[in-house]
Amino acid sequence: MDNKDNNQKDQKPKKQLNTYARFSGLAIQMFAIIGVGTFIGYKLDQNYPNQHNLFTLFGALSSVIISIIYIIRRIIATSKEEQ
Repeated sequence: MDNKDNNQKDQKPKKQLNTYARFSGLAIQMFAIIGVGTFIGYKLDQNYPNQHNLFTLFGALSSVIISIIYIIRRIIATSKEEQ
């Protein structure tokens, strides 16, 4: 019985650490998606100049929306795996 209690105590911090690592990875992925979308928009604005830098605005906005949708889907999938 004591061995089982020790294993459960060891599992909880390890599981918590895995959760932190997973969400840190999601934050990095979100940052990368937004960065790539904004960079593509910026490069399009350099090649096709316009008055309001619309490609950069559209690239940044669309990449934020895409990254939020991606994060929500990953969180839902993670919560289903844990059940």
